[in-house]
Amino acid sequence: MSTPAEAPAEAPGSAPADLADRLTGLVGALRAHGVRVGTGETVDAGRAVTALGLADRELLREGLAATLLHGTGQRAVFDQVFDLYFPRAVGGPGGGSGDPSGDPSDDRDELRERLAAALADDDTALLRQLAAEAVDGLGGYGSSPGSDGWSSYQTLDRLRPQTLLARVRADVRGRGGGEGFADRLLDDEIRRRIEAFRGMVAAEARRRVAERRGRDRIARRAVAPSADRVDFLSAGREQLTELRRTVQPLARKLATRLAARRRRAARGTIDLRRTLRGSLSTGGVPMRPVLRRRRPVRPELVLLCDVSGSVSGFSDFTMLLVQALHDQFSKVRVFAFVNRIDEVTGLLEHGRADPEGLGARIRAEATLTGWHGSSDYGVALGEFAERYGAAVGPRTTVFVLGDARTNNLDPNLAAVRRIAGQARRVYWLNPEPLSLWGTGDSAAPDYAELVEMHECRTARQLGGLIARLLPV
Repeated sequence: MSTPAEAPAEAPGSAPADLADRLTGLVGALRAHGVRVGTGETVDAGRAVTALGLADRELLREGLAATLLHGTGQRAVFDQVFDLYFPRAVGGPGGGSGDPSGDPSDDRDELRERLAAALADDDTALLRQLAAEAVDGLGGYGSSPGSDGWSSYQTLDRLRPQTLLARVRADVRGRGGGEGFADRLLDDEIRRRIEAFRGMVAAEARRRVAERRGRDRIARRAVAPSADRVDFLSAGREQLTELRRTVQPLARKLATRLAARRRRAARGTIDLRRTLRGSLSTGGVPMRPVLRRRRPVRPELVLLCDVSGSVSGFSDFTMLLVQALHDQFSKVRVFAFVNRIDEVTGLLEHGRADPEGLGARIRAEATLTGWHGSSDYGVALGEFAERYGAAVGPRTTVFVLGDARTNNLDPNLAAVRRIAGQARRVYWLNPEPLSLWGTGDSAAPDYAELVEMHECRTARQLGGLIARLLPV
């Protein structure tokens, strides 16, 4: 515990080669999590380590982040990986007893007292030290060399920091530190501190597991992915909120790509007959290619979105993305369904001001269910073909968003066939893994025989598909 908490751990006699291995390992882990790091950035990072040294760990963190990252959305992944390859020199790889058969109640009560005081003071350095002590004393399990050995869940379950809110609030009020805060605002601030401490415990447990089982392995398996790489079906509320923040930057990137594709397409393709005819004046050598000029026209887009259950997060995000891209199309119409279908284009336009409330507003104001509340693709798609068939024409590209799980009801393939016959293109984006298509009540293989179906599990996949599939 005598080593400064902010200094990265460095083994005695550590050679520069070890530091180089740590840096290249960090770069490799970032690449594995989708962060594009080139050779130039890696060289700059090495220079940053040389210039900054290891004395101030947070300064080193910021220096490496500045040289390796290209956007703030990558920072959460970077911080987790950095903690593995440049850990704090606190605690030990196995210094705690880790013995669940002992009676840690006295130590736990004393630790909770110190934790309450640190939370009241908002002492970040002390909170990090307490996180290490908590994992050391409460998080150890198992004794075999092959066991993980440390658990942040077990640590937090025994320590229960969330139950300290009232005590911390009283301490803050007693010290006059809560002046200007209403009780609700002060509680929110204390919850933020507790959540930060929970993150410190998770990072410390991850570090110790990495020391035992290998940093590279833990970096691949235990580091939470960035929001754009999280499966839509497993994303939590905070991850969906983070995804909604990425809508506008992603839309700008996609709009740039679409504009470039349109410029290339406007130049046209080679008219072989006219080119060969013109080559007669040069002895048959096609010196001057003749191009078929395309008439620039913006396509129409129709979205059919399943907004039931866990699929709703995927549909909400895609609707917001398409709304942000509306300038790229001559017309955009959006329809939502559960077992009834209703147009929500107007609700989506107003949803830009409140993206988090879009899904709730759609479900409250649109007619999406009939006599039961389960998904019924057959009825919804049939109703669209009957009521809104005029929305689909030869210039229309239709995207169907949903997992194609029909609750063992009629999938109404005839309605899909009718929509496909009217549209220019029909694409189905399915947020379920390809391996699950056709299992249980999934009618995905049946629909995939009629329209082009793509696995679309993450925002990164969605962006790539939108850029590739949208017509020009």
